Amino acid sequence: MTVTIHHSLPGRIRLHYDLREISPRQALLAQSLIAVQEGITDISVNTNIGSYLILFDTSVISQKEIENLFKALGEKYLEDEKLLEAVSQIPITESIMSIFISTLIDYFFKKMLPLPLRRLLLLKNILPRILEALEICISEGKIFSTQMLDATALSVAALTGNTNTASSISMLLQMGEDIEDVTKRASYGNLAQKLLISDEPVHILEGSEEKTIPADALKKDDLVIVREGSMIPCDGTVEKGEGMVNQASITGESLPVEKQAGSGVFAGTILSEGELVIRTRTTGRDTKVQNIIQMIDNSQNLKANVQRRSELLAEKIVPLNFALAGLTWIFTRNVTKTMSTLMVDYSCAMKLAAPIAVLSAMKEAASLGISVKGGKYLEECAEAGTVIFDKTGTLTYANPVVEKIYPMKGFDEDFVLQTAACLEEHFPHPLGRAVVAHAEEKNLFHPETHTKVEYIVAHGIASMIEGKKVRIGSAHFIFEDEKIPFEKEVSGIQETSLKTGQSLLYLSYDGKLAGVLAIGDPVRPEAKEVILRLKESGIRRCVMITGDTEGAAKKIAESAALDAYYAQALPEDKVSLIEKEKALGNKVIMLGDGINDAPALSAADVGIAIEGSSSIASDTADIVLSEGGLHSVYMTRLIGQELVRKINDNNRFIIEVNSALLLLGVFGLITPQLAAILHNSTTVGISVKAMQGLLAGGGRS
Repeated sequence: MTVTIHHSLPGRIRLHYDLREISPRQALLAQSLIAVQEGITDISVNTNIGSYLILFDTSVISQKEIENLFKALGEKYLEDEKLLEAVSQIPITESIMSIFISTLIDYFFKKMLPLPLRRLLLLKNILPRILEALEICISEGKIFSTQMLDATALSVAALTGNTNTASSISMLLQMGEDIEDVTKRASYGNLAQKLLISDEPVHILEGSEEKTIPADALKKDDLVIVREGSMIPCDGTVEKGEGMVNQASITGESLPVEKQAGSGVFAGTILSEGELVIRTRTTGRDTKVQNIIQMIDNSQNLKANVQRRSELLAEKIVPLNFALAGLTWIFTRNVTKTMSTLMVDYSCAMKLAAPIAVLSAMKEAASLGISVKGGKYLEECAEAGTVIFDKTGTLTYANPVVEKIYPMKGFDEDFVLQTAACLEEHFPHPLGRAVVAHAEEKNLFHPETHTKVEYIVAHGIASMIEGKKVRIGSAHFIFEDEKIPFEKEVSGIQETSLKTGQSLLYLSYDGKLAGVLAIGDPVRPEAKEVILRLKESGIRRCVMITGDTEGAAKKIAESAALDAYYAQALPEDKVSLIEKEKALGNKVIMLGDGINDAPALSAADVGIAIEGSSSIASDTADIVLSEGGLHSVYMTRLIGQELVRKINDNNRFIIEVNSALLLLGVFGLITPQLAAILHNSTTVGISVKAMQGLLAGGGRS
């Protein structure tokens, strides 16, 4: 393979190859073969112009050695059918500029053809538009559609003998549609990239041999080897191996999930530990991530109301275009002015800009660890008036901590904690883990001086230390089963725990009560700030509902500055509260993480599953937060509000600009061709604007 240096810098080189000698598929094969060479950090190929851009480590490989690698790629490699079969997809490099240039070249080439042939080609371009307009008219009952508007403008120009005008309009319409298509695909690609795309090479098994191929070359039934720390490139089934897979990008689960032979895996998830061999089921556009994107685009139920209103408004305005064109003809009898009014419509930009804005917002949310299952849920978040929080795992971490130690007479805090940790480390239930963690924080080591440790279910732990009986557990276990004398201070401690919602562990030593450990589940440190921000954004009520005790609920509610709380609630009580709020005319956001929260998440206008949620909560929720904690709740509302504002602002701009173009056309100040250029430019411009980020700096504020 012959290559020439176009330009080079230390660690960066661009090489050109002869397009007549190397096919696009061979160029991609060469890319995959060079990419795996030691010292190559990145390589990309543009098959349109025959160019490679290579980044490399100068301490490992030299520029000359890279040239020699390409020269070594002869027929043996580039014409190997098995290797070429792996390169199953040829990427198409698309850009607005390339569409613009290729369309103009095609247009001016046709201008040089004989007039009869030009007219035949024009008819070939017009007929599909007429047939499309008629099909919509028959199948959907829409007489006045944007397709009919375009078909009418072209037909009028052709029938009145304005071949040049009709050709120009046809060219501009096609260019505009191609650019709109590229713009929309780019917005889809950006969303998919946040959830899926990886530039990592893929390792596959062929017999007993391992090969490296580009991700684009992966096919159904390929056996993919995925090692620790790598992204899974396909949807498939584990053939062999074991590992822990982080599925946060798909399910919102913050903890890795164990996978073994027979388990299903999804593209875009990360193998945290282990090694898997996966049988490929689907790749690329057929993966679960892409199916989610397609579902969002196709389902009217998942579209934001503001998006649907934009589309409805666009359709309602089309008949006004026809009416204006008719009036222009009646009063002026000027074909040029009439065609100018037909060349400008509102619907193209409105129908394109709104969904692109929604997809852009979802992409931005995904970059913050917020997975949104439909545009409507961002709008519902923006309009909600009530937020209902579950307590455990939502406002708290569901991670108990030792909040206070009460030593009895003759003992001190360190002894109580050290002894309790010595026993609890053998049976790591949540309260025990809190005790052990607190001892580690205080650097209290607990040497193994005890004899056999016995765990008594639902009661506590029993052992012997230096010949002394040691017990730790519930009040029932210590005072009733073990007959340890009840100290008078304990009554006050128990009263305090009821008010604060703390759990109590009792430690006895040599037949006497040594101390009491008060363990609580503290509120997330960001909870109060987030709730205050939500109220500043327009939320009227922030409420907590929990199955926990009155004392625990009250403590958390006060710490987080909540408006109200409901304690000792059942799952059905959460649903009842949501229905009650809805009956008052409030849109409701429900936040939860557990299996018992699933009915409430489903009943709310927007169900949000916070990081670390159970699988059923993540599946039921409309929005899943995989990082950011409660801050992501506020960010979700902010993104929703900015999305609604952007779509409304875009619609106003579209109406203002296109109305001005219509007036210029009516008064003959612009030609139909110029009207088409300005109209399509506006459509593309507003679409590009719709793709831009919603939040300044793109991060948390």
